[in-house]
Amino acid sequence: MKAAILEQINAPLVVGDVELTDLLFGQVLVKIIVSGICGSQLQEIAGHKGNGDYVPHLLGHEGCGIIEDTGHGVTKVKKGDKVIMHWRKGNGIESDFPIYIYKGKKIRSGKVTTLSEYSIVSENRVTPIPEDTPEHLCALLGCGLSTALGTINDEATVRFGESVMIVGTGGLGINLIVAATLASAYPIISIDINDNKKVLAETLGTHLYINCKKENIKEAIQTKLGISDVDVIIDTAANKQTSEETIELLSNTGRYILIGQPRPGESIELHNANHFFHGEGKVLRATQGGKFSPSEDIPRYVKLHQAGILNIDGIITHNMKLDDINKAIDLVRDGQASRVLIEM
Repeated sequence: MKAAILEQINAPLVVGDVELTDLLFGQVLVKIIVSGICGSQLQEIAGHKGNGDYVPHLLGHEGCGIIEDTGHGVTKVKKGDKVIMHWRKGNGIESDFPIYIYKGKKIRSGKVTTLSEYSIVSENRVTPIPEDTPEHLCALLGCGLSTALGTINDEATVRFGESVMIVGTGGLGINLIVAATLASAYPIISIDINDNKKVLAETLGTHLYINCKKENIKEAIQTKLGISDVDVIIDTAANKQTSEETIELLSNTGRYILIGQPRPGESIELHNANHFFHGEGKVLRATQGGKFSPSEDIPRYVKLHQAGILNIDGIITHNMKLDDINKAIDLVRDGQASRVLIEM
């Protein structure tokens, strides 16, 4: 099969031939239809995920596919089932790491990978969905959209009319705008360093878009919205300067949620840190996928989309082929895309 392989840290991915091996206990074989690209792949390529000693390996953790085969012990899915592939653990067996053959040698890879024509996946990293569920929705629900919905609903517990600031309007930030709009947040503020995302962000529900390279964030919200603080700030960028600047904008019941991960060894300083004790106390926390629970949440989200309540129009900005994976990665890295999907 053809797959995108990380052979070296900080090098382009290699699209090459990889051989499958026999399924182990609790594993399933998935024929992949489409895969998303997440910021985590950029971190893996850079070696920021502690993966430097585990190359070569396969990549990707959000996708849609069809079950081709099941290993011993698997009861959750059967051959022919359409599934969403996700990095968060759902119901089912937690299998061993899969084994592939690459250039005549055995390599291990993650318990879910999606940037290949086929993938050996742990049973608890797939969730069956109705056959008529759109493939592009499935890929988004593997990580980006589900993380956004979980962060807004479960991690930040956004209430009607609370203000929400989203730092970074890439693939995850765009999903967060959709989720904040669904939660009736007001106003929704988007922060980025690129003007090319402004129109899309406003179309999806942003009330104020700020290019923080051109404007001071605090002055902009005061002048244009008449507010001096924000109830919920969700940081997808983890840029030291922007994080330190926006943490100070929390309201007296504010919640600051870190989704983006700082570079290894990097620190974020809390200036005038006693402001965290104002009002009812403020919260600064990191989240793991917005507490997204695949087995419980995916069926609910699919129903919302079927009912026309969850709209994904505009989230996906590029559809590309596996052979163009490095072009796709560059689009994400350079801030020229929101969610990019790779069609197999």
